Amino acid sequence: MTESTSPTFCTIVPPHILERLAVHTEETAAIAAAARTTLEHDAMRRTRRTLALPAAPGTPSDTPDRTIYTADHRQVEPGKKVRGEGDPAVADQSADRAYTGLGATFEFYLKVFARHSIDDAGLPLDATVHYGRNYDNAFWDGKQMIFGDGDGTIFLDFTIPLDVIGHELTHGVTQYSAGLDYQDQSGALNESVSDVFGSLIKQFSLGQSTAQADWLIGAGLLAPSVHGEALRSMKAPGTAYDDPRLGKDPQPATMDGYVTTTSDSGGVHINSGIPNHAFYLVAAALGGNAWDKAGPIWYRTLTGGGLAHDVDFAGFATATLAAAQALYGAGPERDAVAAAWTQVGVPAK
Repeated sequence: MTESTSPTFCTIVPPHILERLAVHTEETAAIAAAARTTLEHDAMRRTRRTLALPAAPGTPSDTPDRTIYTADHRQVEPGKKVRGEGDPAVADQSADRAYTGLGATFEFYLKVFARHSIDDAGLPLDATVHYGRNYDNAFWDGKQMIFGDGDGTIFLDFTIPLDVIGHELTHGVTQYSAGLDYQDQSGALNESVSDVFGSLIKQFSLGQSTAQADWLIGAGLLAPSVHGEALRSMKAPGTAYDDPRLGKDPQPATMDGYVTTTSDSGGVHINSGIPNHAFYLVAAALGGNAWDKAGPIWYRTLTGGGLAHDVDFAGFATATLAAAQALYGAGPERDAVAAAWTQVGVPAK
């Protein structure tokens, strides 16, 4: 693997949503204030992201090593410990949801891919809840998970959706494997990989087949007044929300809608809709459980050691073809991968 410049600060809510919410109007003053505070915090974290060092690995085992802390609405980490591995539930739903979500993510990677925690070396899983006041985001900082409570009007508690937890922890998996740069197409792939495995973690936990899954990222995160289902849709990119305050979901499903921009590190949260849709098409074509065949193809691609840290869509597509061939031979799995990338407009050879 070549040297990576991948950052260690990756958030679930993209800047373009927060920037729209930050526009002040009389009826949305509180929402705008929360969005501006979140944007300012996130910008600060990005400027010092290279200072974040990976946490020390643990001892590989079949049991996670979880510790949940509370920031008590301050911007501190890790904060005060509220629950450790094996401890009973506490009187804090956010802490208990974080504990359960970390466990579900650990279980998925262990049972499906025989991976021992995020780094495959028993890395302890730490999380801080109640971060800041009205903080509208959740993120992996290279060492642990951080969850905001949301503003209560647009965003609810960020520990609610399991796929958000799985998404952010998968940024850690990418950090310890392919190390994809967080810029332009490699950055969109970094985001997409987290969406793919975040969705698979939810599907695995719920026992859902490809047909039964909603393929939404962040379902349950948006408040009831918001006109939308989630942050993103892998099945139908561009349809997750259409709200006067959030705007319309800008994700494209194919290269025909590819967005060229300098914002959000080259539109990493927008253009990720294209590889997201490619994975959905593969899973839909193969049927059954998406973690049985489609998931292993993407996992081998991510962790097999052959990806350049600045790989583009075409390079990643070609790598998934090679992974499908290596796992299943020249059969329907490889055909499904080739057809999916063709459908989204990305050449794969």
